Amino acid sequence: MTREDIFGKVRTTLIDALSVDDDQVTPTARLKGDLGAESIDFLDIVFRLEKQFGVTIPREELFPESIFQGDAGFVSNGKVTPVGLVELEKQMPYADLTEFKKDPRLDKVEDLFTVDLIVRYLESKVAAKK
Repeated sequence: MTREDIFGKVRTTLIDALSVDDDQVTPTARLKGDLGAESIDFLDIVFRLEKQFGVTIPREELFPESIFQGDAGFVSNGKVTPVGLVELEKQMPYADLTEFKKDPRLDKVEDLFTVDLIVRYLESKVAAKK
């Protein structure tokens, strides 16, 4: 399955799950900021992707939202610390953190959850299935 095939299926899934127009679902579209996804939508998206791709997506593996909750070593003064960045890279190896590292404010973590992040994640899951 090519990257374009995966993107096409992800796009269809997001259009159906979020009731958005197809031209809104671009690789750089942010799930919350651009497509209006809410917390409950993330569960629905994961369920739909599992069915669509025949893979299991463990809870919080694709969208590890609780990574920074309760651990002061990962966040300081509203910013993700170097230790937190290492943990983020470990839990989300498929994420492109280049821009985030320049301004690692905690309130910008949700900007990491893009359509392209889902595509890269699924590329690794599909490749592991072979």
